[in-house]
Amino acid sequence: MDNGASSYRRFLEGDDAGLAELIESYRMPLQMFLLSFVGQEDAAEEAAIETFVKLATRRPRYSGKASFKTWLFCIGRNTAADLVRKRNKHGTVGMEELGEATSDKPSPEELYIEDERNRRLAFSMKKLKSEYYTVLWLRYFEDQKVADIAKIMHRSEGSAKVLLSRAREALKTQLGKDGFAYEDEQ
Repeated sequence: MDNGASSYRRFLEGDDAGLAELIESYRMPLQMFLLSFVGQEDAAEEAAIETFVKLATRRPRYSGKASFKTWLFCIGRNTAADLVRKRNKHGTVGMEELGEATSDKPSPEELYIEDERNRRLAFSMKKLKSEYYTVLWLRYFEDQKVADIAKIMHRSEGSAKVLLSRAREALKTQLGKDGFAYEDEQ
């Protein structure tokens, strides 16, 4: 499986259906990932849309050094950072403050995750620091390898491993505070 590389290649060769396939496959996962950076659903959606617009108009070269998904998420992260910088220039809320934002209505990930246990897990994850949420989301919901996570988050592989370990511990603590019972406990 090439994680979208063949669809992107077809798009570059003139088949618009390739781009449509990419949007269908990656829109929601990309939007969920970007939510950890911008903290607001509408901003995450805007960043995801802008990412696909960049693919369509600028047609960046995919080298194949990382998985297509990793490459796409890197473009998305950079796009989200650009949007946050633009908003900051206009006197809007900073990235750190956006990461702390919450909403009374269900978030996309709560709708996306249908079973009750995963909803509770996502709820607890949202209480973690933004970088913990991001690394856990990439590893467990997007099934990214540590090396790919390091690239996406602009960290060394060792730093990404440490971050993942700390995020797991923080999540375990948060789950305990939220009254989450582990199945293996007697």
